[in-house]
Amino acid sequence: MDTSETTLIGRTLSNLAGVWRDISQSAARTIGLNGQGPVGGDPTALKSLMSECLEARGGEVSARMRAAGLGQTYIQLDLEGRRKFLEIMAEDFAVDEARVKAAVAALGAAPGETERMQALQDLHRATRPPRLRLLTQFNALPEGVRFLVDMRADLLNLKNRSPALDGLDSDLRGLLTSWFDTGFLDLRQVTWDSPASLLEKVIAYEAVHEIRSWDDLRNRLDSDRRLFALFHPRMPDEPLAFVEVALVKGIARNIQALLDEDAPRVDPEAADTAIFYSISNTQKGLRGISFGEFLIKRVVARLSGELPRIKTFATLSPVPGFLAWLSSCPREVLDLAFGEAALGGLRALGGSDDTSVALSAVLTRGNWPADAVICTALKDPLLRLCGQYFLQRRDDGQPIDPVARFHLKNGARLEHIDWLGDDSAHGLKQSAGLMVNYRYSLDEIEANHEAYMNDGQIAMSAEVKTLCKSAGESNALDPLRRLGLR
Repeated sequence: MDTSETTLIGRTLSNLAGVWRDISQSAARTIGLNGQGPVGGDPTALKSLMSECLEARGGEVSARMRAAGLGQTYIQLDLEGRRKFLEIMAEDFAVDEARVKAAVAALGAAPGETERMQALQDLHRATRPPRLRLLTQFNALPEGVRFLVDMRADLLNLKNRSPALDGLDSDLRGLLTSWFDTGFLDLRQVTWDSPASLLEKVIAYEAVHEIRSWDDLRNRLDSDRRLFALFHPRMPDEPLAFVEVALVKGIARNIQALLDEDAPRVDPEAADTAIFYSISNTQKGLRGISFGEFLIKRVVARLSGELPRIKTFATLSPVPGFLAWLSSCPREVLDLAFGEAALGGLRALGGSDDTSVALSAVLTRGNWPADAVICTALKDPLLRLCGQYFLQRRDDGQPIDPVARFHLKNGARLEHIDWLGDDSAHGLKQSAGLMVNYRYSLDEIEANHEAYMNDGQIAMSAEVKTLCKSAGESNALDPLRRLGLR
């Protein structure tokens, strides 16, 4: 987690602890009780406090007092204390198996329809663990939903989780999935005039292309740029996901050019293409609850209404797993992609007769994109290999590239593979500088989605199909000979 992001979350939790302490003390005075004293990480005291929350003695005010006290206790624990807290909730407030077995037996013995329906209801209640009631009590507190999102982030960070903790995670994810249904979400445009606290969060949460300065952010919010974010009514100041868009002419194929602060602005009214160049999910505690598809479709609809000249919607996306895949490629795959004529040049540049070793030596060379000889030697083979990369599947039949899985599932088409689309140090390290464009053609999205989901078909442009096919038919001339260097 980024340091600035950690600071933001810590500040939020610190403020929340104070708010809940005030709620607990106010509620205690209202009902004439002493507020809950600190229990620290003592397991017996924690279990007792959780049990009291479930007993719900004293009505709604008392329940709020106890829930606020329990939440305040969690916030003030260190990492090991939070693990113990979560383990107690997961293990001591799980489903009562004896009760479930009794309910199943009662269902099997039900003599009539009335008794059977009652037994089904009893079985349903028996399979709901008490910890679900504990979790839902926080929903009634200020910032309670945000607290549960951060609690799940803590849970996901735990190493060597037990099956009980996995069960707690499943319960918490189920609650959050229902509470964060896309029907509850609002789409808002973030501008330079948005509150500074929100702009600070955009900088901290940007997960694809680091925002280097306030000037960089201002450039991304200029007149030919758009930034849209999704918000939940219970977390109105906290973006759940956001997308950064550039309004341009033609499909952009290089991220450095797109983000150049000195580049001339494009008149938004003259733009014909919207490039989605960064999509960030901001809340780790909502991992597995996807907002991206909904976000893209909402933004496409909004831009289509505001700027009718825009007819092309595409991404400029990273290829995060390409270099790792390339480093594990069998030598015969690399040899085939380069072809006999080009292999001599690669081996000369890399100083080895082993294709894998030579390629690795070239790609780890500092600032190799500035060397015309190396670029000429690598360009066509790496583009072909990247085409092959997108055909690789996991055991479940899905593409190995995570960004491809997201956009192809959404109905996009793999349009271009971009040579040196990102020649930053990060881009070279993760993908040898390659980027790709996924195109969202409005009249093809549904058909592409159905073909991908039902048959695993990947929608590709003719250009990409040719690259994939030519990977096994390389007859490239020796690039060094073509440059007159051999």
